[in-house]
Amino acid sequence: MINFNAKSLIPKCEEFGLVLTAEAADRLEAYGNLLLEWNEKFNLTAITEPGEVLYKHFYDCLLFFSAADVKNGAKIIDVGAGAGFPSVVLKIARTDIDITMLDSLNKRVTFLNEVLKRLCLSGKALHMRAEEAGTDEKYREKFDIACARAVANLNVLSEYCAPFVKPGGEFVAMKGGEAETEAAGALNAFKVLGLEKPRIIFKNLRENEKRSFVIAKKISQTPPKYPRNSAKIKKAAL
Repeated sequence: MINFNAKSLIPKCEEFGLVLTAEAADRLEAYGNLLLEWNEKFNLTAITEPGEVLYKHFYDCLLFFSAADVKNGAKIIDVGAGAGFPSVVLKIARTDIDITMLDSLNKRVTFLNEVLKRLCLSGKALHMRAEEAGTDEKYREKFDIACARAVANLNVLSEYCAPFVKPGGEFVAMKGGEAETEAAGALNAFKVLGLEKPRIIFKNLRENEKRSFVIAKKISQTPPKYPRNSAKIKKAAL
């Protein structure tokens, strides 16, 4: 078993008001070991060195709570969940969250289901494309937060995510340290999709490493024509 030193994150999380328990830290350790075990077969992450996993995956996702207002029992959908960042980390830290993980690749969904099972966590892993799930009445405008981590440019990503957010909820995109230009180029998309002008919150991951959270409140329903199919989204982004 690899030691990721997850308990070292407990005092760092206290700095922004998140109580990361010893049990949660142990679950992060188990998650990291599952990730590296499955990564040998399925190429889930390029980040494999324990110290890098600790910060660039675990702490990076825990910073979500320092930027977004995650209410007790919040319904969150992770669009393009991949190996479970940020969704699995959010659920480990806050088991009250109702988490749904959406990914178009079945091997990732299989991994996510195994993580939920092995870590004794509740949640749903859906094998669907975002543009299909976004038109399904079971998922459309049913979530308090739709989040995504480094999936696509904001003018594209917002069309995939906004349809999941109920009015009054939020779209949260996790980006690198420079998000202003990208956000400025997505203002029309946000407006068309029923999102307010986003606010950008910057956080320090480590020295000289920054993370930004682009957060936009849903102020009106997304028009029924969105999301379009992926070919149209990529060809003519909003």
